[in-house]
Amino acid sequence: MKIALFSTCIVDAMYPKVALATVRILERLGHQVVFPSGQGCCSQMHVNSGYFDDALPVVRNHVQAFTKESYDVAVAPSGSCVASLGHQQPMIARAGGDEALAKEAEEVAANTYELAHLLTDVLGITDATEQLGSWFPNKVTYHPSCHGMRLLKLGDRQKVLVKSVEGIDFYELPDAEECCGFGGTFSFKNPDVSGAMADAKIRNIEKSGADICTGGDASCLLHLSGAMSRKKSTLSTIHLAEILASTKANPLDVSGPVELSITEGAK
Repeated sequence: MKIALFSTCIVDAMYPKVALATVRILERLGHQVVFPSGQGCCSQMHVNSGYFDDALPVVRNHVQAFTKESYDVAVAPSGSCVASLGHQQPMIARAGGDEALAKEAEEVAANTYELAHLLTDVLGITDATEQLGSWFPNKVTYHPSCHGMRLLKLGDRQKVLVKSVEGIDFYELPDAEECCGFGGTFSFKNPDVSGAMADAKIRNIEKSGADICTGGDASCLLHLSGAMSRKKSTLSTIHLAEILASTKANPLDVSGPVELSITEGAK
C-alpha cells in the first residue's frame, strides 16, 4: 500500500523523530510511504481562534498538497490534526464560498487516518509484539487526547496497541479522560487554567506508578513535558509511535533525549 504522511506542524517542528518512527512502522509492514510536498498546517489554530479568513488559504494549501499526490491512504501521528481535517476544513471552505474546495477537503479527510486508527482498522495490527516486533521494557501510562476521544472516537485503539508491546509495564491513568489543559491556543489565552489542568494530569501520572506517559498527540505531550520540566519532575512523555517503532535490535533510548538509531532493527 502507498501511504501519504501528513507530518503536522508540531511533529515537524518539535518532534521530527515521531514522523520518522511513523515511517519506520509502516515500512516495517512493507508499505511505501510518500511525503506530499507543499504540505503545512491543517489550519486548526486559525479556526480555533476565529480567524476563518486566514484559515481559508491554509485549508486550500493542504487540500492541494494531498490531491496532487497519488496514494492509497494518508496518515498523521496526531488525532487533533486529523480531526481538524474533517471537522473544520470543509466548514472553512464553505464559509469562504468555495463549495468545490469543501468537497475536496471532505474527500481528503475521509482518506486520512490517525496512526493507531490506520494500524488497527486498515492494516489489521492488534498485537504490536507479534506484528511489529515492538519492545519497550518501561513503566508506562497512557493519556487519551481529547480530539482522539471525542471527535475521532478512537476508543481504546491506541491503548490496546501500547499494552501489546513486549516488555511494557502498563499502568492505568486515574481520570484518564480529563483534558491535559493544552487545547491549542487555549493554553496561551488561559495560561493559569491550562497550567492547573496540566498539574492535575501530572499528579495522576504520578499516582499511576508509571515513569513515562504516552499518547497519540505530540501537542498534549509537549504541554505535559513542559509542565514536568518546570516541576523538575522525573517523569517524561513519549509519543506512542516511538514506542511502537522500538525493537530489541533498535531500542528507544529513554536515558536522555529520545533517540532511535539510524539503522532499522528487526522487522
